[in-house]
Amino acid sequence: MSSAGGRFDELLERLGAVSDLERALFLLGWDEETKMPRGGAVARAEQRATLARIAHELGTAPELGELLEELRGFETENAPESFEASVIRVTRRDYEKERRIPSALRAEMTRAASLGYRGWLEAREARDYELFRPHLERRIELTRQYVACHEPYEDPYDVLLDDHEPNMRTVEVEAVFDRLRDGLVRLVAGFGEPVDDSCLYGDFPPERQRAFAREMLARWGMDDDAWRLDDTVHPFATSIAHTDIRLTTRLFPDNVTGILSCLHEFGHGLYERQVDPRYFRTPLASGASSAFHESQSRLWENVVGRALSTWQFFYPRLQEMFPERLANVPVEEFHRALNRVAPSTVRVEADEVTYSLHVILRFELEREMLAGAVTPADLPEAFDAKVRDYLGVVPADVVDGVLQDVHWSDSSFGYFPTYALGNVISIQLWDRLSQDLGDLDSEFERGEFGSLREWLGENVHRWGRTFEPPELLERAAGGPLDPEPYLRYLEEKVEKLYPGATGRR
Repeated sequence: MSSAGGRFDELLERLGAVSDLERALFLLGWDEETKMPRGGAVARAEQRATLARIAHELGTAPELGELLEELRGFETENAPESFEASVIRVTRRDYEKERRIPSALRAEMTRAASLGYRGWLEAREARDYELFRPHLERRIELTRQYVACHEPYEDPYDVLLDDHEPNMRTVEVEAVFDRLRDGLVRLVAGFGEPVDDSCLYGDFPPERQRAFAREMLARWGMDDDAWRLDDTVHPFATSIAHTDIRLTTRLFPDNVTGILSCLHEFGHGLYERQVDPRYFRTPLASGASSAFHESQSRLWENVVGRALSTWQFFYPRLQEMFPERLANVPVEEFHRALNRVAPSTVRVEADEVTYSLHVILRFELEREMLAGAVTPADLPEAFDAKVRDYLGVVPADVVDGVLQDVHWSDSSFGYFPTYALGNVISIQLWDRLSQDLGDLDSEFERGEFGSLREWLGENVHRWGRTFEPPELLERAAGGPLDPEPYLRYLEEKVEKLYPGATGRR
């Protein structure tokens, strides 16, 4: 073995240790949001803070930096997309960013995230924002300290965005969102009375919903050897390993729409499941970016999960599970209800057309909070005003409004934009894969989803973080980030479901 090869093996050992600690943090976080008793919150915050500090120290150790310097020649000797060159390049990027941050700050941010999550739950339970406000104030204070570690920068939000979308700039997001906002507002204005979606509401016991969701996801590719599905307050997915995928959901007894959250989280889980196993315990072993991750969840939830062809296969089974509610409801009526377009206050329950407006208003509020233009004391009123201005509806209370999302409890500033960016990417990928695979509707009607799953695995998932997001998008979809295909997709879908609506804009 060459000297460089031996040093690369040493790099893999170091990275494996960091990865093990980070995945243990994921596991503690999953447990905190699914199984942990309420009394464990303070202890869990300390446990997570300790692991975060140790992982940060190992991941920013001077010895790791020296090793990366020694391996520069080895990196250039290998093809840019090779395993060796990609590991070195991505590790160097992470190292150079993380070494700006003191380990104590990283630990404190992790501690505050755990305590903030518990504070968010308690505030929701009491329907009292003031119980959560001190946690948000602390999170913003720490976020500003974090941003300051990365000076100089053009826009402080760039630092946070870069955590989720490598090298993307806030001005680029603004350009995409300006186009989305204009197009979506015009599209929503064309609607009259929303369609009747009453068939989705009534008595839907959660245990039967869960059983149906598991059957549906099994057909899509979920198996008991590598996946779990558990309950939580705000659904999420996490990967402890590519062979240990944790999905969560929230199902309600009075409606069946919670099944869509299972479909959404499956998209995240499938991405992690299909990353090249060789990347395990390296920084390559996750999605290229948060927007690419969201593109997968939004594709499976909306493009596949709301398709008539999908339900032509699954709906008879759903009727068997809920005969008292659905036996006399035709699949076409169910499908129209599932695709109902009507402004609403809650992001996770929003239809495809209005969803990105929920994201854009949160992006604007995050920037205003970071700049101090909106304070935590101002946030409930500012949030309600944005919802009213963008969607024409008003939250009933703080749980329906500012406390509906978990993200500001754990300081995921910079993540919200990736939901809308993911929408855009999902359709660019769908257009390309439809060209490659042909008529997928006929396959979906037969309950066959393997060719879609395999195409995504080959062209997106297996690469992990090998490529920067723009390069992966160019390779997989054949072009740069472009909101126009997404807007066309929505217009075409709306016109099929509600003839004449797009012409009334």
